Amino acid sequence: MDNNSKRKLSPEEIASVKGLGCLRDKRFDDVFNVRVITRNGKITTAEQRAIAEAADLFGSSEVAMTSRLTVEILGVKYDNIPKLVEFLKAHGLETGGTGPKVRPVVSCKGTSCVFGLIDTFGLSLKIHERFYVGYHNEVLPHKFKIAVGGCPNNCVKPDLNDIGIIGQRKVTPDLDKCRGCKKCVVDDKCPMKALSISDNKVVQSSEICNNCGRCLEKCPFGVFDYASVGYKMCIGGRWGKKTAIGKPLDILFDTEDQVLDAIERAIILFRDEGIKGERFADTVARLGFEYVEAKITNKQL
Repeated sequence: MDNNSKRKLSPEEIASVKGLGCLRDKRFDDVFNVRVITRNGKITTAEQRAIAEAADLFGSSEVAMTSRLTVEILGVKYDNIPKLVEFLKAHGLETGGTGPKVRPVVSCKGTSCVFGLIDTFGLSLKIHERFYVGYHNEVLPHKFKIAVGGCPNNCVKPDLNDIGIIGQRKVTPDLDKCRGCKKCVVDDKCPMKALSISDNKVVQSSEICNNCGRCLEKCPFGVFDYASVGYKMCIGGRWGKKTAIGKPLDILFDTEDQVLDAIERAIILFRDEGIKGERFADTVARLGFEYVEAKITNKQL
């Protein structure tokens, strides 16, 4: 990129636009990459065209995808930032996604994926509206990341986020229909090998089963024909210089509303009991998992 400007920005000027999702390109003194919020990684073709036009008008005619499903318009000079923001606003788009706040939610394509067990696009959009938008003015101890995965394949790595939601399909075998086949067709289909035969009845190991639902309607005698949808929540995960695997709560939520309320309780706990500069994983470790779990699930200790 050809940058003819010799202008040196002050730290205050750089900080003033960072909150708008504008991150300085380290190669230049007054050039920024500007993050455009996609809500949950899904945008319309009209929005794509608007982003492309904005990149031509105000940037270097290049865009880049971030690891959290936002789009960055590259090569925007400092003086062009206000015009870019206004242009995007006129097309229903906004910039942002930085600072010690709830960050844009990440979602897999579970709504349309053959392995998806929940409506990931629908749930993640509700999370975006309620927490990214609704809590936008809430300053937290650190950034707070949320991811929604449609199944235990964990493609978007929900358990490496402060809050991770994983779609579940809890199958309950009807053992009255089980014939104790020597070669169980369902066991052969189970990727976790969570089934076995004991006393001529199929046994499902709750310790091995990950509720992926692959066994559903696979039994020719209808043993595995009933399942309920569930939402697993992991808390305290993070990625970066220090990593942590989120630990699952001891319960499965039954509805989206239950999930949303639990996320809200987690954010409020982090806001009120977290220490400035610590990630949610550190808050969970400091306060204790059982205490945080009880707060999130409204369970009495």
